This record gives sequence, C-alpha cells and structure tokens, in this order.
Amino acid sequence: MKLIASFFLLFILAFTSFAQQKPPTESAMDRFLRYVKIDTQSAEDQPAPPSTKKQLDLARLLETELKALGVQNVRISEWGTVYGMVRGNLPDNSKVPTIGLIAHMDTSPAVSGANVNAIIHKNYQGGDIVLPNDKTQVITVAQNPDLKNLIGDDIITADGTTLLGSDDK
Repeated sequence: MKLIASFFLLFILAFTSFAQQKPPTESAMDRFLRYVKIDTQSAEDQPAPPSTKKQLDLARLLETELKALGVQNVRISEWGTVYGMVRGNLPDNSKVPTIGLIAHMDTSPAVSGANVNAIIHKNYQGGDIVLPNDKTQVITVAQNPDLKNLIGDDIITADGTTLLGSDDK
C-alpha cells in the first residue's frame, strides 16, 4: 500500500499554488478524494496506453480542471497523456529552469479500482494502520518506516477492499 504522500498530490498542489489565475474551489484533499474514486484500472493485455478507455475519464477531468485553473495549452495526447503549461511569474523567465511534472493515472490491473472507499486517518499517532474493512490488510511501520515522519498528519488509505491508487493519482 502506498500513502497519500504522492507525487500526484504534489502535482495538484503545484498547480493550485503556482498556476492560480483563478483560485480553486476545493481543497487539495477534497480534489484528491474525488480523483481516487475514478476507476483507472489498467489492463496488461493491451499493446499501448491507455490500456483501458476508462483511464481517459480522469484525463478529460484533469484537462477541464487545469483549464479552469488558467493553465495554458492544455491537451490530451492519443495515449492519454495530459499536457499543460504554466507560465512563470518572474520578470525574465528565460533565466530560470523549466520544471516538468509527470504522473501516471492508471492503477494496478491486479486489484479493482471501482468503488474506492477512502479512509482519512486523522491526526495519525504512530503505529501500524489496520484497514477497517479487511483487517488482514495492514500498513506496517516496519515495511513503511516513513510513517514515523507522519505523526500528527492525516493519512488517507483505502478501506482494505479496493486499491486506492495514490502513488501518482
């Protein structure tokens, strides 16, 4: 299991913090909770991305939301890759490096991506996290030592019955 400390969440935060020409109407957490409910399960037997058409549901949503945030040149490639450009706000942008953010939108073909029930473990106080709807699913500190750095934070997981695709999504 992977935790919410995901690159995609950073992607969302980057656009809501730096690209704002229009302020977002919801928090990054609320947006993330909406995104994880979208079934983006991949299929291994397909030769090219996107391996399932349902992955384009999230791509189209991201396209719409990035445009609403003021991101320029937003488009989706034939492979389901979402592109966009955020202009810098410095007087001479040519003297600063360009930053690219990359994340995938698909989730594992091994576990269902439908009907995800996200659980927010508020004010995590340490220790292993037992997923409530399948107590055999445990996120252990031994296997995830970064949990020690998350004391006091809110952690989002699945309930144990589905995959919460949060490594990038």
